[in-house]
Amino acid sequence: MDFATSLAPYWYFHLPNFILAALMYTMLGRVLLGLMVDADSPNYIWRFFCRVTDPVITLIAIATPKAAPPVVLWLFGFVWLFWLRVALHYTLLLLNLAPRLGGAAS
Repeated sequence: MDFATSLAPYWYFHLPNFILAALMYTMLGRVLLGLMVDADSPNYIWRFFCRVTDPVITLIAIATPKAAPPVVLWLFGFVWLFWLRVALHYTLLLLNLAPRLGGAAS
């Protein structure tokens, strides 16, 4: 089985999982970089992290107390995205649509 044929049948799992993982690790990068740079830093990596993760932060801020510092929001974002990935995988497992190690859903 080659790489392309192993990914294509399960695109509905791999694509959302990849996007959620990229957001999750970008959020972690924001937390770590936030320890070293100012919030209004012109650093292009910092601005990229902020631009990518700000929509997620906006959604998380709705369910988080307003008194929480920004770094707590970012960490909550990391955790929420992790659990969203777990929920995606678990839902697809329940529906018998998740990819299996053998390659075919059973």
